Amino acid sequence: MSDDAVIPFRLGWEEWVALPGLGIPAIRAKVDTGARTSALHAFDIEPFGPANAPNVRFTVHPIPGREDVAIPCSAEILDRRDVTSSNGETESRFVIRTDLEIGPRRWPAEITLTHRGAMSYRMLIGRQALAEDTVIVPGESFCQPELDYSAYHSAAVKDAAPARTLRIAVLSREGGAYTTQRLVTEGLERGHVVEVIDTTRCYMAISKLAPEIHYDGTRLPRYDAVIPRIGVSVTAYGAAVMRAFEAAGTFCVNGAEGIVASRDKLHAHQILARHRIGMPTTAFAASPKDTGNLIALAGGAPLVIKLLESTQGKGVVLAETAGAAQSVISAFRGLKANFLVQHFVAEAHGEDIRCLVIGGRVVAAMRRRAAEGDFRSNLHQGGTSEPVRISRAERETAIRAARAFRLGLAGVDMLRSSDGPKVLEVNSSPGFEGVESASGKNVAKLLFDEIEKRVRPVPARRRIMTPAQKA
Repeated sequence: MSDDAVIPFRLGWEEWVALPGLGIPAIRAKVDTGARTSALHAFDIEPFGPANAPNVRFTVHPIPGREDVAIPCSAEILDRRDVTSSNGETESRFVIRTDLEIGPRRWPAEITLTHRGAMSYRMLIGRQALAEDTVIVPGESFCQPELDYSAYHSAAVKDAAPARTLRIAVLSREGGAYTTQRLVTEGLERGHVVEVIDTTRCYMAISKLAPEIHYDGTRLPRYDAVIPRIGVSVTAYGAAVMRAFEAAGTFCVNGAEGIVASRDKLHAHQILARHRIGMPTTAFAASPKDTGNLIALAGGAPLVIKLLESTQGKGVVLAETAGAAQSVISAFRGLKANFLVQHFVAEAHGEDIRCLVIGGRVVAAMRRRAAEGDFRSNLHQGGTSEPVRISRAERETAIRAARAFRLGLAGVDMLRSSDGPKVLEVNSSPGFEGVESASGKNVAKLLFDEIEKRVRPVPARRRIMTPAQKA
């Protein structure tokens, strides 16, 4: 044989294949030169994305008889064509392009998506996918090195999962707001499809079998993740919408329970107390007869009086004397408003720390200073922000506070007091503008990092397989 002779690539009638671009490390395939088109077993097939760049997502059961091993995938749609099977039935299928890896070779190939659950082989390789130098040996199996299904029980599968296009909903009534726009822009730059949904335009059909969420007359599609940006005025309805997403099994950055708890100041402080997290001494009473005792319980004047559902510094009053506190409390009671009374931490000097927690770690922080003549450091009240280095105690307090409310994204506001950090509030819909500007961190990117990590496929537990399953 001369040095220039081409060594053919030998394949048997069945081979082990890897599809690394889809996160599938091993699948047994039938090599069928009688079929022109290759096919992959897929279900929950759903197109999504803009018309000029459509994607398709689907799920693969790579192991026959093992529905507990499911690999979610996504790919660009190359085409949609009619395919006629060997029994004469014609089916319209999505066509994608991804790499095939057999033995030492790896090359791109077109694959159609179809349900092959009843087939012995979850993949079929047609002649269109074979290189010119490929030789099929009909009487042989596995001419190339064999793989096995043990790869699906390894944590390495999750770590090596390829980036895939996600369909993400941002639940917000303010599509033009800075934070919403940052989420859309960052998501699109990472190749995801991000849709802004007005919370109040969602409506739900509630049933024990298949709860549905509808929007503008149509049923909402299945999302990989939902990022809630629910305003205070629609907390109750927004929480109901989030419960519907949670019931559908969608990954929600923040759940309804944490959102509702964080919005109710009294409930929030009771949660902080239950988890032994530092906060200013707080008192609450319903009866006007208890006003004097209420002021005493909070440590006496000066006091901060807050409406239970205040936000952005609105509904927060500083009473510098006991008389002023009595007047403000009487006024709030006259309006039938619910409020709490809190010790004023004078040593904070009108400053607080905002820590942004994502996925159980502090990713950015800033110090906020109150405007001249004000004690509220909220940026919406004229406060200013600047970068800050936080202490270990402050970092741990912020993480514990976010964990107490089970929030994947939280803005934890705290004061620096003489006896350690004191949590003022845990915000379940923190804005990004101030903290990104002050810290220089790309907070939107860090949030998408967490989402991508959370929605990757999780390897199935190892279990003893029967001979039939191994076959």
